[in-house]
Amino acid sequence: MKKISSLPVGKKIIFAIGQFGWSLAAFSGANVLTYFYMPPESGEQPLFPAYIFQGAVLGIATIIGLINFGSRIFDAVTDPWIANFSDRSNFKFGKRMTLMAIAALPFALFSVLIFVPIVPHESVWNTLWLIFCILVYYLAITTYCTPYNALISEFGHTPKESLSISTYISITWALGFALGNQIYAFRGMAEEIFNLSSTGSFQFVLSVFAVISFLAMMAPVVFIKESKFSEERKTSENVIKSFISALKNKNFLKFVSSDLMYWLSLTFIQIGISYFVIVLLKLEESLTSFLMLVLFVLSFVFYVPVNFLARKLGKKKVLIFAFLLLAIDFIFVTFLNKFHIDAYVQAYLIVILASLPMAIFGILPNAIVADLVTADSKMTGNYKAGTFFAARTFMMKLGISVANLLFPSFLLLGKDTMNDTGVRIAAFAAFIFCVAGLIIFLFYDEKKVESIINEKQEA
Repeated sequence: MKKISSLPVGKKIIFAIGQFGWSLAAFSGANVLTYFYMPPESGEQPLFPAYIFQGAVLGIATIIGLINFGSRIFDAVTDPWIANFSDRSNFKFGKRMTLMAIAALPFALFSVLIFVPIVPHESVWNTLWLIFCILVYYLAITTYCTPYNALISEFGHTPKESLSISTYISITWALGFALGNQIYAFRGMAEEIFNLSSTGSFQFVLSVFAVISFLAMMAPVVFIKESKFSEERKTSENVIKSFISALKNKNFLKFVSSDLMYWLSLTFIQIGISYFVIVLLKLEESLTSFLMLVLFVLSFVFYVPVNFLARKLGKKKVLIFAFLLLAIDFIFVTFLNKFHIDAYVQAYLIVILASLPMAIFGILPNAIVADLVTADSKMTGNYKAGTFFAARTFMMKLGISVANLLFPSFLLLGKDTMNDTGVRIAAFAAFIFCVAGLIIFLFYDEKKVESIINEKQEA
């Protein structure tokens, strides 16, 4: 049998650069679509013109909420199909890297086009154009990210190596997320320096991000030879059978169910951060970018301790602690500006409380899925890393879809400094979902998963 090499540090860094690229490209669609098409109001005129209908649809929903929800469902449904195709493919260049190479350019390009309305005012044509662009955008995301995530397990030949790779990519994910969040500050700078409109400056910054993300996503494709570091293992199961068998794994089902709740809660906070700053705290928009930068720096400090604690205490205990800390943070956000504390102090308390759990959730979930892939393959003899990671991503995107549908609907109840009811309800919903995720995860049996891996290795 051909000897498979372990991924050296230099290659791990190059692989992680790909994560930086897709984190940056995915930021816009995931976090600022509602901000652009249904912007927060501070008593002055909206940050951006109305390009699509802003009112209620069927009394409870919004156009942007329905588009977000529908596109995310499409994104989630395509995950298992792309994953199974990748698991069963036999491309000469590599079954994962080939798909990543195909998807990188449209992924980056459409991360900008979803913010380029074709009519300069409210129009149904903008709605139709946005629907088309966002469907292509999410198909490209799935085609790049699903094979990429499968490589975490395939490059990580042991739980220790998988945890190491997960740590590297969590750092670059955070870098991409941190840079993406600078859109609020960079937009103002571009508007002033280049004398652009609010829309033009926003699109300019996203275009720069797109170029950076494309180059980063191509780094692992160009500089890592997949066959040298990954075993050529396939699954004989079709997409439906493979996906169902993954969800029949009870520990995996418990994990992804809790992950669904986590992403529901996190998405409410990610979409809402600018609303919390502008509407609840009544502070300037540019502070949002700085707060996200502080969050990244503080999270980065915890990466080494998280690795140590996960090895010492186990991934489950550390993740439970992260759930608890996030729940406390979310309930604090719900009551922002109800305390006799300076608004700036409250803003920094939010990110300080979130920094450690964000580091934990950035590292451990991928490592847990890699462990589950290894244990399942040893028990069943069928290796389907792509399907397992796609099933996890399916649940993640389902959570994000529901959050993107609900959040704009809550805003209909109040999204300005005179009436902040909708924004506060959204924050409380994040708290409820986070607690639900914690309760479900308590039933995850980490010892059983580790015993299967160790038993089979010894045998």
